[in-house]
Amino acid sequence: MTEKLHIGRKVARLRELRGIKQETLAEQLGISQQAVSKLEQSESIEDTTLARIAKALGITSEVIENFSEESVIYNIQNNYENASNNTVQQYQCTFNPLDEYRNEVKENKRLSEENKKLYESLLKEKDEKIALLKKMLEGR
Repeated sequence: MTEKLHIGRKVARLRELRGIKQETLAEQLGISQQAVSKLEQSESIEDTTLARIAKALGITSEVIENFSEESVIYNIQNNYENASNNTVQQYQCTFNPLDEYRNEVKENKRLSEENKKLYESLLKEKDEKIALLKKMLEGR
């Protein structure tokens, strides 16, 4: 019960969740790190100070006042479950992977045959050039 009313703990937890260190928050508020630590240990914080803290954290003072660890865990759990359900639905395979594999094998075979023909053509051309050069040397 005291957790719900302890504003300082809420500030500390929200600061941690936002990845902000006490030193950084202290600099933004123009106070010492020890003063931030003391605020986070306070059960209540003045409205004006709470508004300054909220602004430094990039949230509203209402978020701090209404913050509940249980609701954060509940939201994370629901978001995870929704995301995993959507993932299953959104990423169903729309093609047969075996057909794709067969098509790739056929394409590789075709390209291999084409390479073989080109290689044979180059060899034939090389042989013809050698023969021509030999003929030219014999004619001298």
